[in-house]
Amino acid sequence: MKQQNFTTSFTVDASPQQVFDAVNNVRAWWSENIEGPTDKLNGEFLYHYQDVHRCKIRITEIQANSKVVWHVLDNHFKFTEDKTEWKNTFIIFEITEKEDKTELKFTHQGLVPSYECYQVCHDAWTHYVQDSLKTLIITGKGQATPKETALDSTMSENEKHQTDTKSIFHRLLIKTPVEIVYQALTTQEGLAGWWTPDTIAKPEVGSISRFTFGPDYFKEMEVIALKPYGLVKWRCIKAFEDWIGTTLTFELEAHQKGCVLLFHHDGWEAYTPEFASCSFDWALFFRSLKFLCETGKGFPYPEFDK
Repeated sequence: MKQQNFTTSFTVDASPQQVFDAVNNVRAWWSENIEGPTDKLNGEFLYHYQDVHRCKIRITEIQANSKVVWHVLDNHFKFTEDKTEWKNTFIIFEITEKEDKTELKFTHQGLVPSYECYQVCHDAWTHYVQDSLKTLIITGKGQATPKETALDSTMSENEKHQTDTKSIFHRLLIKTPVEIVYQALTTQEGLAGWWTPDTIAKPEVGSISRFTFGPDYFKEMEVIALKPYGLVKWRCIKAFEDWIGTTLTFELEAHQKGCVLLFHHDGWEAYTPEFASCSFDWALFFRSLKFLCETGKGFPYPEFDK
């Protein structure tokens, strides 16, 4: 059977010129971590995502308002046996006017199911094209990977993991890209989809998120660190007494099958009944998170233990 290249398409209420301009504005829909020109024929640019993925791309074809072609000159994946998957593949954007709308067809020629990276790349490209690029065209704002910055290491003693306290740990593989998992951990819609529907949250350091569980109980978390798409950290400021002052850290790592989540809930004073109950509940909620990311449907409170 002939192997199929990855392809996806969408139609928008926009002109071919608008779609063409958005495609070439790569930092606005794919990643801000790009060096070099992205809109010039024979121009070359470098892309990187942490130490997980980097590649060098040359723009080999630009037809105004109709077609853009990239040639991947070099590639390195951290998580595949063949680090050079993507090398000598072509990324093609075809723009077609259809009545008063415009269709964009995206094809990654050479990205085929036999590649070890295929599934995670399939899901990542789907996110960046169907969500980020399409949103950029419609609203003027995409969902590109933000510029990488060094995480602030000047945390107070209360924020640091103390060796004389107890911690809850969980680790799981979620078969979807880190971008999707990060959204589920930081946006109000995402958190409501796996933890509790009654959620108020925004992905900003210093903001306070509120999570309500039934008529009589809620938790409030201060967002103390965000590193797209690698780290989310909260400090509990309101909840049961055992929770207050504890920190909750979600660390994400790209994997050939998706994303590995390492969670630790630090700062517990003792192995209390609440500690034991909390550890079990986190396992159930992470099952909910995994299902939300992989299938689009989680099991938030009060359905998480059914």
